[in-house]
Amino acid sequence: MSIGLEHYLILSAILFSIGLYGALAKRNAIVILMSIELMLNGVNIAMVAFSRFIVPLLLTGQVFAIFIMVVAAAEVAVGLAIIISIYRNRGTIDATQINLMKW
Repeated sequence: MSIGLEHYLILSAILFSIGLYGALAKRNAIVILMSIELMLNGVNIAMVAFSRFIVPLLLTGQVFAIFIMVVAAAEVAVGLAIIISIYRNRGTIDATQINLMKW
C-alpha cells in the first residue's frame, strides 16, 4: 500500500483540528501560540502534499511552506515578546485575565 495524497491531507486536517481546538479551548497564552503553530504546520503539510502530487516538477508548495515557516518564526518572536511583557506587568499569562484594552 502506498501513501497517497489523501493520507497527507488527513494528517494535515488532524493537525489543523488539534491546533484549532487548542487555540479556542485553552486559556494559557503560550499554549495558544503553540496551537497556532500546529495549525500552520498542518497547512504546510497540505501545501507540500498538493505540490508533490499535483505538480511534481514545480516547487510552489515548498516555496510557500518556507514562507509560512518564516512568518511563523516572526509570529513566535513577536508573540513571546508580548507575552513576556504582559507577564512582567500583570503577573499572569491567562488569556481570560488579559484585558489591556479596557478603560
